[in-house]
Parts: sequence; C-alpha cells; structure tokens
Amino acid sequence: MQIKESSKQYDVCIIGSGAGGGMAAHELTKAGADVVMLEAGGWFDSEEFAMFTWPYESPRRGASTRRQPFGEFDACFGGWDIEGEPYSSTEGTDFDWFRGRMLGGRTNHWGRISLRFGPDDFRVRSIDGMGDDWPISYEELKPYYDRIDRLIGVFGTNEGIYNEPGGIFQPPPEPRCYEHLIKDACDDMGIPCIPSRLSILTEPKNGRAACHYCGQCNRSCSTHSNFSSPSVLLPPALETGNLEIITHAMAREITHQDGKATGVSYVNKEDGKEYKVRARIVVLAASACESARLLLNSKSSEFPDGLANSSGKVGKYLMDTTGTSVAGVIPQLMDSPPHNEDGTGGMHLYIPWWGDNSKLDFARGYHVELWGGRGMPSYGFMGGIQNYSDLYQDRPNGGGGYGKQLKEDYRRYYGSIVGLSGRGESIGYEDNYCEIDPNSVDEWGIPTLRFNYTWSDQEYRQVRHMQQTFRQIIGEMGGQPLWDMPGKEDGYGISTPGEIIHEVGTTRMGDDPSTSVLNKYCQAHDVDNLFVADGGPFVSQPHKNTTWTLLALSMRTSNYIADQMNKGNL
Repeated sequence: MQIKESSKQYDVCIIGSGAGGGMAAHELTKAGADVVMLEAGGWFDSEEFAMFTWPYESPRRGASTRRQPFGEFDACFGGWDIEGEPYSSTEGTDFDWFRGRMLGGRTNHWGRISLRFGPDDFRVRSIDGMGDDWPISYEELKPYYDRIDRLIGVFGTNEGIYNEPGGIFQPPPEPRCYEHLIKDACDDMGIPCIPSRLSILTEPKNGRAACHYCGQCNRSCSTHSNFSSPSVLLPPALETGNLEIITHAMAREITHQDGKATGVSYVNKEDGKEYKVRARIVVLAASACESARLLLNSKSSEFPDGLANSSGKVGKYLMDTTGTSVAGVIPQLMDSPPHNEDGTGGMHLYIPWWGDNSKLDFARGYHVELWGGRGMPSYGFMGGIQNYSDLYQDRPNGGGGYGKQLKEDYRRYYGSIVGLSGRGESIGYEDNYCEIDPNSVDEWGIPTLRFNYTWSDQEYRQVRHMQQTFRQIIGEMGGQPLWDMPGKEDGYGISTPGEIIHEVGTTRMGDDPSTSVLNKYCQAHDVDNLFVADGGPFVSQPHKNTTWTLLALSMRTSNYIADQMNKGNL
C-alpha cells in the first residue's frame, strides 16, 4: 500500500483526543508547540446533540444501539462491540474493552466523578506488600490536581479524610430526597456519606455557564457546564492556532528510526488510504489498551518485541475497577408526591472508603456510588415492576400486568428504588495483560488485541463485602433488596473485567527500565521522544475514578515536554 507522507514536520503528534490527549494539546499549544492530533472517530459538537431531546421524540424511546450501548441519546459513539474492530480473550478468561470513537472519546458521557488519589494510593506495596509503589508521590502530583480544579471546575467539600484529599471546590448541590435517606442510614451505621466530587459547574467559570440541573450529563452538555475534552480543553488549544485535528484517523503504528520516534502511520477510515505524519515528539493518549496495541504493533529489527518494550512489560499489569450493585425498594419513598429532583447528571452524595483493610480479608478498599430517584422515564423504565409488590405482598394478584393496575404501580413505585454501586481497587498482576492476537486483524488490516484477565480472591472477597454492606444499608432504610445476594459460584455479582471502563496500567511508569516502560514523567525509557498520556502509566489502580489523575499526569508530562523542548533536549 502506498503511504502518503506529509512533508511538514510537527513539533508534537498526539494520538487521541480524550482526557489525556485533550490536556496534552491544551498545555503544549499554550507553550507554543505546533501540534497535530489524530482521532480515530469523527467530529463531535455537544451543542448539536440530544441534550434536550425527549424520549418520546424517538420511536426507540432512547433504547440502546450497538453504536451507543448506553442509549441512543448517550454521547459516546463506540462501545464494547464495534463493527470492524474485533478483539479476543484467552481461553477461560474474559475482558470487555470499551472504546469511544469520536472527538473527546469517553469524556463526552462519563459520570464526571473527579476524585484525587490519596497519599497511600501511591505507596500501596509499602503498606500491604502487594503490587508496586509509584515512582512519584501525592505531594508531587498535588500542584497539578490544584491547577485542574481551577481550570475545569469541580464541586465538593473538604472533609479532612487523609486518603480522600480535598480540593479547590465549588459548592455542592443539595442532596436529593433518597440521598438524605441513605445518608441517615449510613450515619446510624457509622459509615461516612459526604457530598460527591463531580466536574460539573455549580457556579459560572471561564465563560461556561453553571449547571441548570437538567440531569442529562451523559448526553454531553450543550452549555459546557460539565467537563469534556471538546468543551473545556480543545477550544482554547484551537484558539492558539497551534493545533490541527485530523479525524477518522486510525493509527496503525509509530514510525521510528535510530531509537527515535519519527511520526505516526494511520489509515483514513473514510478513504481507506494510509498516511503518515512526521513529528519531533509523539504522545500516546489513545487509551491504555489502544496505546499498548500501537506500541506492540510498532515492531522493527531494533524493537522486535514492539516499540519501547525492551522490558517486556508493554501490555502487562492491566487493571480495571471491580464493581457490583444492589438495588432495593424503600417503602418511605412510595407514593411520593410529584416533585423535581433532577439536579446534576450524577450523584450528589457518595460513600468514600471507611474501612481498615488490615482488619479485613481483602487488601484494598472501594467507594460507593448512589443512584435512584425520579429520573426521566425512557425505554426500559422501571423494568421488573411486576416483582416490586411481591416484596411486600400488597397485591393479591401480584404487581405489573397492564391497564389501570400497571399505571397505579408506576405511580406508586416511581422514585422508590435506590441503588448502591461499589467501585473497588483491584491489584496489579503481570499475568493480567493484553497482547497482539496473531490470528486477527481489524477492518483496516491492523493486528488486534487479545486479553488475558482474571480476578483474584482479593477482588472476590472485596465484592462480597460490598454486597453484604449494601444490603445492610437498604435494610437500615426499611427497604428490601430486589434480588437475592449472589453466591460464590456467581462471583458475588462481580463485574466482568473491563466492564467498569477504568482500564489502566499497560505501560507502567517506574525508575527501573527492566521492570517498567516509562519513567516518572511518562517518558519511554527506550525512546526519549515518546510519551504516554493516558491510563497506561498507572502503577496501581485505586478505587477512585481514574480521570482526574489521568488529567494531572498528562498536564505534568506536557509541562515536562515543553520544558525539555525549550532547553533543546527534545
């Protein structure tokens, strides 16, 4: 295939436009670098999307599609199953790989949960002897967390919890009715329940309006009140005149010569032709697994096992968050009078980890995300309603059905369901990994990934604790869970690896080039003009959602690149 090579050499080529790529573009263009960004998906503008579309305006009523697995109004095009982009798993293992194919990637629809990692999260091996410590500390990353808080905006409260660091917060919104009841139950049980920390504005900031509480954050935001890369990071980068974005660009490999990255080869998905951009520096921000795939596919006689992979660790130590959920019917919330409690498109309260793992049978903690209330009805609304009345035996012929009784049940139970979802830390193991599948290529002839991932007993015991605790909280509220507790044979209801979409760790950072891919600035040990700015550099995977730390690391890495460029070292 003939490759069309650009005659221009950019200062930096960034692969990916999500959190890491967007932040890298924001910082590097501001520093004066000439940047080209490659995005595998198409252009996306939240102002032209479905934020204010009513479900009844669609014959599908918001039902999911293959391209939009979270619903047809959800602002992420891609999913776990993308036509023409297969992946596989080794025998006896399973991994669900979610990809966002659009400008901004997964930042368009994520939950905006913006938690900092704590001091202990960077030194896990020193505490419990499992996994590895990071080559950086919380104190080294704190200035970048602070800058991100000021740049993007996040609401919350400073609670003084050591390993749940506070930040520079806007005021949090009031809890909803059901959240007050959960908090009351938690208070009685000695479990903390505090205002959540979401990157959604409750006060105007940098020309962006405060949230108007339509509760549809997963649809992106036409007023730019919540954080996404296309709303917050890319516009200022484009305004500098130093950023060129190429969409529908499926990166094939990183080109290299004499130990240096020279650019990126990509397939234009619209015309099927292959192109190459030249750059002095390459920044991988394609997502942890996609970046590992690119490195492993960038082979040569100099790098026979893949670019920057002399350690053999590219693709290794893959981690994802554990998860499980419990929902219940709360009688106190039945027959509630109609009222508006939309708020932000996410929880107003959450439960940070409160346990002492040294006294438990699992090593790492979790946090709890709360859900329920009177959300907008759409496809699948209150599915299983026929079972609700069975819990209280208040219908002689059971619930649900059709006609008048069904309408009465909907009115009675609407808003009475609460849910608790645990998100826990998994431990990094070398034998949880992704590799190139020798027998598979995608639609453009690029070799695809094969995953090998299993949960350990640590994760199963952690999720069992979640299930038991959540059922106790629902009981304390006077409610009953909607289903029986899953047993050991069902993994206590643990999520499939990859399902929570927090995958990290495939290009880990470290001081030793024999056991890590990157140094503490996310710079490849083997190729000094190659950097990674997504979740790949993570050494551990704390239960806190990854985006805020990913942004902080990308900002830190980008500032290091700019400094080294100014000094003539890159």
